[in-house]
Amino acid sequence: MKGLSLFANVGIAETYLDDIGINIVLANELLENRCKFYKHLHPSCNVICGDITDKNIFDLIINEARKESIDFIIATPPCQGMSLAGIKNPFDPRNSLVKYAIDAIILLKPKFALLENVVQQLNTPIIYNGKKMLIPEYIKLRLGDDYYINNEKKVNAMDYGVCQNRQRAIFLFARKDTNIKWEFPKCDEKIVTLREAIGNLPSLDPLIKEEDKRSYFPDYNKKRLDGLMVSKYHYAKMVPWRQVEALVHTPTGKSAFQNEYYYPKNVDGRKIKGGAFTYMRMDWNKPAPTVTMYNGSISSFTNVHPGRKLSDGTYSDARVLSLYELFIVTSLPKDWNPPEWASENLIRQVIGEAIPPLLIKKIVSVIVEGDK
Repeated sequence: MKGLSLFANVGIAETYLDDIGINIVLANELLENRCKFYKHLHPSCNVICGDITDKNIFDLIINEARKESIDFIIATPPCQGMSLAGIKNPFDPRNSLVKYAIDAIILLKPKFALLENVVQQLNTPIIYNGKKMLIPEYIKLRLGDDYYINNEKKVNAMDYGVCQNRQRAIFLFARKDTNIKWEFPKCDEKIVTLREAIGNLPSLDPLIKEEDKRSYFPDYNKKRLDGLMVSKYHYAKMVPWRQVEALVHTPTGKSAFQNEYYYPKNVDGRKIKGGAFTYMRMDWNKPAPTVTMYNGSISSFTNVHPGRKLSDGTYSDARVLSLYELFIVTSLPKDWNPPEWASENLIRQVIGEAIPPLLIKKIVSVIVEGDK
């Protein structure tokens, strides 16, 4: 089947769709650098760069999709207005971008469509024809006559082989003349832990920002080279000493705020304020927590490598996950190839915005087999 991707980011969700016979031939993304990134990853795709709320852009998408006889749509509208990590404004204009995805489905009448967002979408109101209603009500009102809609809307990536505890709301639409009632596949029996996913990778010391403190890690260069032997993306970010000092004394699965003395401090040495899950190490025996756009920040939600206890009682890897480790916990191929021009921050942002592609592959495989 030929497919259309709306709010496409850089095409991470589509990574494995070719493997199961879904050819994404058309995509739309607002931001120019993401369009360029998408085209690098999917060179044969026609990428329309522009604002879908602009009638000219929307009409262009529909016209090109009709030329291609699109039978599959995947849409991942922005979630910042609903996300727990965002501003949580129920009437953020971005929350209503779902309307454009629904309009596209109505106009193009694909056999199948997948709409993905944060779970807060299920309780988010929007205005339609002057009436306030929840997004699920709106979707059922507009598509319920022509499409089967899945019963269970919540899904967690960790239940499908992804080493990431990432819960999402996904609507699955199967046109009624297909006679397919599209539901999530059966969950995997095993949950992949961080120890299984990244536990065999070389340990990395962070590059301390203050040069006079760098002697704290005498093996920094050796570890750096060991990491680069695995992948050019397995390296540690630069970190200020005050963060390193707190984290080398922070055990696996704990926050530095729980330390009696080596807690997070500002530049003048005073204890700073922070949430319970900030400056926090991950747990080896669990999947990674949800990867956000802020995955490069030690002070954001549970971003720090689990670390290992050393002979002196401190802990290794006082750092966020490397890009290579992010590839793995996002279920991207280990040889995933971002464009050379893309900055580390951009790569981290687009990964944090993306739904794990292995989850999408397993969900879409259900209709591919059913359609056959």
